[in-house]
Amino acid sequence: MSRPAGNVRIIGGRWRGTRLPVADAQGLRPTSDRTRETLFNWLQPELPGARVLDLFAGSGALGFEALSRGAREALLVERDPRLCEALRDTARRLDGGDAATVVQADALAFLRAPLHGRFDIVFVDPPFDAGLWDAALAQLDPWVSNRAWLYVEAPLRRSMTPPADWRLHRDGTTRETRHALYRRGD
Repeated sequence: MSRPAGNVRIIGGRWRGTRLPVADAQGLRPTSDRTRETLFNWLQPELPGARVLDLFAGSGALGFEALSRGAREALLVERDPRLCEALRDTARRLDGGDAATVVQADALAFLRAPLHGRFDIVFVDPPFDAGLWDAALAQLDPWVSNRAWLYVEAPLRRSMTPPADWRLHRDGTTRETRHALYRRGD
């Protein structure tokens, strides 16, 4: 389902209040402000200096929010060329936006490609009608650090089961979504 074009805002950090464009694109459904605020409150102690991987980046709300709040760098992976160009435009206009790298690629194909190093925080929030959670989660292992964090967002009735070495840290729901934050290792 596509939605009207609009924008979302960065909730906290140095870019607080910055509006990010949200195109009218099939399957694009940015994480709500309320959910992002909760997520980043959970992650705040882990963000300074973190390397972040935002698969299925869409509007870039998760990746840019992480950078705004102190992440060292963010790699945003998005398949749609129009959305990639919007992400690059956003990175160019933000002071310090060069910490964001935008890669135009299918997220699953990207995960099969050579590594770009290991990441401390990974966001997995694919288009809901694509059913890509299991395939993406199954390929993450070589991409993440030993004590990485994993955020997953899915439809309310969709179960989310990361690989066995991930432990649930916190979770929540909205009227339409489930979201969970996992920690790798002990």
